Amino acid sequence: MASTRPPLVETTFDVANWFIDRALNDNEYLQPQKLHRLMFLAQAYFAVANNGQRLMPAIFIADAVGPLEPNIYRAFETQKAWITQEKMPEKATLFLDNIWRRFGGHSAEHLSKVIRKHPPYAEAFAEHPRSVITEEAMVAFYGNIRVDGPAGQRTAGGVAHSADAPALETVLRPRVMRSHKGKPVNVMPWMPRKGPPRDDNQ
Repeated sequence: MASTRPPLVETTFDVANWFIDRALNDNEYLQPQKLHRLMFLAQAYFAVANNGQRLMPAIFIADAVGPLEPNIYRAFETQKAWITQEKMPEKATLFLDNIWRRFGGHSAEHLSKVIRKHPPYAEAFAEHPRSVITEEAMVAFYGNIRVDGPAGQRTAGGVAHSADAPALETVLRPRVMRSHKGKPVNVMPWMPRKGPPRDDNQ
C-alpha cells in the first residue's frame, strides 16, 4: 500500500531541475527521455527505502518509449521551464546524488531499454499504453531485488535479473568523507527500519 505521508520534495519540478543542473555540472546535456528515466528510478528506489513514501508528487505513465511524467514532459517540451526552484531537503539531494552516480552514466537509450523490461512498466503498458505505473508496483519489484545470486546477478521474487535492476543497497552507496581528524569515513544515507513502529515500552 502506498504511504499516506506527504512527498519529501514540494514539487516535481525541483527534482527535474536538480537532475538538469547536475548533468550540466558534469558537462552533459540531459536528454528529456533520460531525465524521465532517472526521475522514475528515483521515485521507485526512494519509495523502497522509505516504506512507500513518494520522493515527489509525480505520476508516471507507461509511454511507448518508457516511463514518463506527463506534466514534466509538457513543461520541458521545448526548453527548461523557468520555474522558481526551492531548496530541497538535504535528504533529497543526497538521495538524488546516489541515483545520478548509479544511473547517470548510462544513455537514455540504455535506461529506456532495460526499464521497459521491468514488471512495473511492462505490466502497466501491457494493460494499456499510457497506463499509470503505481508506487505499489515499483516497491513490489525494486524492493524485492536481493544481492544473493551469482556475481553480477540479482533476484526479485525468485527470478534472476541482471545488474540493470540493482538492489537498493548497491544504489545507496556510501560517500567517502573526512572525519575531524582527516581520516576517510564512509557515510550512508539514513534509512528508516521497515515494518510497524516498535513499542519500546513492551
